[in-house]
Amino acid sequence: MWGKRLMVIAWPAFLVAAVLEMVVFALVDPGDLHWFGAPLALSREAVYTLAFFVFWGLTMVSSALTTLLTLPPSEL
Repeated sequence: MWGKRLMVIAWPAFLVAAVLEMVVFALVDPGDLHWFGAPLALSREAVYTLAFFVFWGLTMVSSALTTLLTLPPSEL
């Protein structure tokens, strides 16, 4: 049951993270990013990868919160 619930959360979050990745990096060049005034010391691929996992994590938290709020009190 928890495995199915996890996939219900993770799979849509994965798809949304992929779309976010495409939209953000269609507008932002990773080479132009700066951290506290200094250019990032990461390759473009590293920035793409880190951003994807951040987007995926945030959308998973959002989906998990939605799932938690829809559970009846007896299942908590």
